[in-house]
Amino acid sequence: MQPITRERLDAFSSHYAASRERQLATLSLSRSELNSVSFVSSRANAMRQKFSVEIPTMEVCNQERSGRCWLFAAANVLRERIAKEHNLEKFELSQSYLAFWDKFERCNYFLESIILTAGLPTDDRTVMHILSTGVHDGGQWDMFGNIVRKYGIVPKDVYDETWQSSNTNQMNAVLNRALKAAAAKLRGMIASGASEDDVQAEKTAVLDAVYGFLASCYGEPPKAFDFEFVDKDGEYHVEKGYTPVTFAGRYVGDLLERTVSIINAPTKDKPMHKTYTIRLLGNVAEGRPVKHLNLTMDEFKAAIIAQLQDGKVVWFGSDVGHYGERTKGIWDDGCFDFELLSGLSLSMSKADALDYGLSAMNHAMVLTGVQLEDGKPVRWKIENSWGDKSGEKGYYVCSDSWFDGYVYQAAVEKEYLGDLAALAEQEPAVLEPWDPMGTLAD
Repeated sequence: MQPITRERLDAFSSHYAASRERQLATLSLSRSELNSVSFVSSRANAMRQKFSVEIPTMEVCNQERSGRCWLFAAANVLRERIAKEHNLEKFELSQSYLAFWDKFERCNYFLESIILTAGLPTDDRTVMHILSTGVHDGGQWDMFGNIVRKYGIVPKDVYDETWQSSNTNQMNAVLNRALKAAAAKLRGMIASGASEDDVQAEKTAVLDAVYGFLASCYGEPPKAFDFEFVDKDGEYHVEKGYTPVTFAGRYVGDLLERTVSIINAPTKDKPMHKTYTIRLLGNVAEGRPVKHLNLTMDEFKAAIIAQLQDGKVVWFGSDVGHYGERTKGIWDDGCFDFELLSGLSLSMSKADALDYGLSAMNHAMVLTGVQLEDGKPVRWKIENSWGDKSGEKGYYVCSDSWFDGYVYQAAVEKEYLGDLAALAEQEPAVLEPWDPMGTLAD
């Protein structure tokens, strides 16, 4: 390694002193945030909430202090269909119901993964990944599908929020401590030659305690209910005798079977038009694995636009940690000139950003509109789940250039993929658990 010498330090100091830009930046940054000083207002003014394709949607929801964005976004896709059928002005599906069963199933999936890898040392990368990831709030589209297929859905007024469902940090911390303690015991039992029946009996005892804890945090999920609603005309309706599964059968139908997870991951290890899954990524042990079809960005956008033009909103996943202005509700790489402010070279391709750990999906939302000019998108309308105090009553807008760089996944119906839909039937290549396409939206 070459050390930094005194001569080099003197040269750096001279360069700094001679730079008017560095002196101006020093004055600005002494009292202001980086985002504020680098904000390009003229570019932000172009991020108007005006769209040539726009689907009327309901008021935004609020995931509060939890990482359930993927469940909120998926539930919001479904609620629009139910509300349209019954002429409803306001309606929500229970995100807590989905989260309860996801959390419970995720605990079983974690323990099964521990049992599966019990022969490996704790410093093995796979074991370390399982232990460090633990059980948390995030997820992906196919994981939502697994929960709905097995447990169904319910309206929010049937199973509402609790403090713990909206504020999950402490609950998750306690749960993960218990799971790590269980992992140590299970691995010890297996190392000592315990039978498979004894190991599974111990796992079942852990799950019994987990169920009780989750029921204390969320309340026990309903087994049956009546669907009551009042439509826009003020008329009361009731549909009696549902279970969560029969309610999903009535209102979700075959939507999950008709929907494909598409991604844009332009890295060398993921050729386009192939499908991919991620080892040890899931929630329901017997559920369907996460499966993605990798498309070019033009193909990716075309499918989304086709679905929007047909009046159907689109679930999508992106990295919201870059170039965002929360008060105005903007994501746009042109709204912030960090290179001018910092004097640093910050440009990276999307492929390099994935390969070098700069970016990966971390938040799911719903696309509800797009502004097209000469048939090409220039900005997109987004329904977020951070409440109505930011953006335009909780709705955001992103530029198409930001979309290119930071949108990674979407769930679209097969009919909007055209000839590409057949590619989704391929046997997927298996990626490692730590692959960036395995990150979870929260």
